[in-house]
Amino acid sequence: QVQLVESGGGLVQPGDSLRLSCAVSGRTLSNYAMGWFRQAPGKERQFVAAITWTRGSTNYAESVKGRFTISRDNANNIGYLEMNNLNSEDTAVYYCAARLILSTRFTSWGQGTQVTVSS
Repeated sequence: QVQLVESGGGLVQPGDSLRLSCAVSGRTLSNYAMGWFRQAPGKERQFVAAITWTRGSTNYAESVKGRFTISRDNANNIGYLEMNNLNSEDTAVYYCAARLILSTRFTSWGQGTQVTVSS
């Protein structure tokens, strides 16, 4: 089982940037991918971005392409989500999650971190 702990959320203004971190532990991550999801009040959880831990292959939701960047620090087992040009529609609880590369299902989840974009 993989354990994940998010940090870095907060209150920012439109146009600001924020970096979320996800500390990962519990397993060798070479066979895993890490993803970021978000859930706004009253809405379903949605995919944001994902990265394979070893090769670093990435994919993004259309709504964040060009603004968000997912990355990972292999040496320290930390994943990141760099978010730029934030707007009110990015307000949500952000979760990091992990899945085996050969699986399509994310099975390990963090507790979430709140991101609020408001003037």
